Amino acid sequence: MSPADAGDPGQTRIYGIRHHGPGSARSLRLALEEFRPDTVLIEGPADADPLVIHTAATSMAPPVALLGYVSEEPARAAFWPYAVFSPEWQALRYAVDNDVPVRFCDLPAAQVLAADDRSGGRDALAELAAAGGYDDAERWWDAVVESSSDTGTFEAIIEAMAALRETALIEPESDTGSESTDGPESVAVIAEPGDAPTGATPAESVGGVGDPDPAPPEPDPLVLDRHTLIREAHMRQVLRKARKDGARRIAVVCGAWHAPALQEPLGPAAADIRLLKGLPKVKATLTWVPWTHSRLAAASGYGAGITSPGWYHHLFSETERPIASWLTKVAGVLRGHDLPVSSAHIIEAVRLAETLAALRARPLAGLSEVTEATRAVLCEGDETMLRLVGSELVVGEALGAVPPEAPTVPLEADLRAEARTLRLKQEALVRTLDLDLRKERDIARSRLLHRLRLLGVHWGTPAAGTVRSTGTFRETWELRWEPEFAVRVIEASRWGTTVRVAAEAKILDTAARPGSGVTELTEALEFALLAELPGALDGLIARLGSAAAVDHDMTHLLAALPGVLRTLRYGDVRGTDTSALTHVADSMLVRICAGLPAAVTGLGDDTAAALRDQLDTATTAIHTRDHAASTEQWLTVLARLADRPDVHGLLVGRTVRLLCDADRFDTDEAARRLAAALSVGNTAAAKAAWVDGFVGGRGLVLVHDRALLELVDGWLAGLSEAQFVEVVPLLRRTFGAFESGERRAIGEAVRDGRPAAPAAPTDTDPERGLLALRTVADILGVPA
Repeated sequence: MSPADAGDPGQTRIYGIRHHGPGSARSLRLALEEFRPDTVLIEGPADADPLVIHTAATSMAPPVALLGYVSEEPARAAFWPYAVFSPEWQALRYAVDNDVPVRFCDLPAAQVLAADDRSGGRDALAELAAAGGYDDAERWWDAVVESSSDTGTFEAIIEAMAALRETALIEPESDTGSESTDGPESVAVIAEPGDAPTGATPAESVGGVGDPDPAPPEPDPLVLDRHTLIREAHMRQVLRKARKDGARRIAVVCGAWHAPALQEPLGPAAADIRLLKGLPKVKATLTWVPWTHSRLAAASGYGAGITSPGWYHHLFSETERPIASWLTKVAGVLRGHDLPVSSAHIIEAVRLAETLAALRARPLAGLSEVTEATRAVLCEGDETMLRLVGSELVVGEALGAVPPEAPTVPLEADLRAEARTLRLKQEALVRTLDLDLRKERDIARSRLLHRLRLLGVHWGTPAAGTVRSTGTFRETWELRWEPEFAVRVIEASRWGTTVRVAAEAKILDTAARPGSGVTELTEALEFALLAELPGALDGLIARLGSAAAVDHDMTHLLAALPGVLRTLRYGDVRGTDTSALTHVADSMLVRICAGLPAAVTGLGDDTAAALRDQLDTATTAIHTRDHAASTEQWLTVLARLADRPDVHGLLVGRTVRLLCDADRFDTDEAARRLAAALSVGNTAAAKAAWVDGFVGGRGLVLVHDRALLELVDGWLAGLSEAQFVEVVPLLRRTFGAFESGERRAIGEAVRDGRPAAPAAPTDTDPERGLLALRTVADILGVPA
């Protein structure tokens, strides 16, 4: 403390900041070290004071966020995010590092979550930017504040904000639900499902559909809304209490818009007490959660978002030659995508950025200058590569960490413990994880990820290349941790205290709902086996058996059967006892085979096409099961369908084809049936449907079977013009689905009048064969 301050009975300094800004953060840290306060007050939920102690933990690494949620309704939640370049975080770290008492001074989360939070009015920073000749508030703040570290800027900011507040409209006292535009706002609220995003305008207020030449909307005025006045009243009350508790040198860190309202003299407390009286409250719980840079970006929908968190982090952490080091990072990103970028490119880009800054009378090149230099020199005008740099660097991605001793629900603690045991790291970037289900650790990872998906925590999503139908020992996942998952874990905690118990309880609850049929129950059973939820299997199997016994719709059973058989196969791979499910699968197949002949009569084209796809899927599943009795039972019912004259031609053609593939019909039998279907007694549409069913999606049969090809070719050649016009749409769809090589081979065979697949040569050349044998012997190292 300086001699001038020694006899001062009390001094308060207000530091108006932007909630995420490296210049503000650096200037604030310097200002605090110069002022040396004995108490620090920070804009943030006042009921989060007990959590300040965790900021001193070595395992606490920003970006992090204070999470507040309604204890009985976790979906109602709010975040207060902090990055390393957030002034509030630097104020917290200063206080903790210097053993200075620190408190949050904004409305408690219990009142924030109870309020009807709405935003209105203009951004105060936009007004200042316009006055400075900028059309972009972000660029103005970046150029004027973030590119410097001057403690004197705080007084100028307060003066500017005070002048703006004098022109602001004060909201009438009767409206109690509006939120200020605070320039940047520090709270990110998770809305209820179906709510409009914060600040969204109702569709009916924009103008009716078809209104001619709607008038351009008037710019919103600056507003001192009632919620802002309430927040500032609470901040003043906390400031008064700190003074009453003996603090003499108080530093207040708040959003720049609030700074003028907290300056001395504070005025009488009675008016503030009246504003705060009777505010609604809820029971709220607070904790620290990891956050990401991408969630600090304005594009994420965060109200206090910034456009360039990665750039701001760089400015804060790189104090020596920040432009050169930034463009070096840009070059590294481009080289990582196989673009030739040399040191000469970097040097020229630095020169261009600095020249642009000098021409624009700026003390240091900002993001706009380095972006233009990147576009012109490093990307050579390629906007695609510039967007890549923007996503990977300008926004960037980093996931913070919180100490394990931070308050949490038991389910979150169990998840952390399991992830640590399985060496699964929560990361913000997408990472591909290949699992071999024959390894114990990999199968445990698969179980955890499936359980979390069931709970709505999609940390991992199955990759597009995952093979489920045949490759049952492999799984591929894409992992990415999102900050919102913290809320979903808290929501899921009502189902149980561990991930396994919670997943079992939720899947059983879902299966017990009245609307759950065989399809939904089959999907739930698949999930239960993939996630290994033994406590849910018996209940699900019993429920599925009951539902299948009373469901008389064959299409429902036919749609569910492949899932049941797939579940049997996955259960075998994962070592799960599925003997009870085998009985359910067998009984479902018996009912399908008994009811299918009656269910296929009198079908229209669309229904027949849908049933054809179900027959294909069921046939594949039954053959994959490799159970002789089931396969025989299925092929028998298909043979009955193939002989029925009252079945749609699409289905008859497909059953004949399936029976051919199963070696029940040989080529001659298939040709005989095709010839009968193309006979004079049938209509052109019926013939086309039979052909579509027989060869649809499987053109190789015509490539390799000359007799069948000649039958189809002869039928097509004999169509009249009217008949051809009638069937051409169906035929185009049928033959258009073939692979290009299949279509080419069929066309060549028809054109040349010869089989598309040449016969294997029968003559051999002994001399050439001997040469090949000698070469193989040399490769293997054996005497010829």
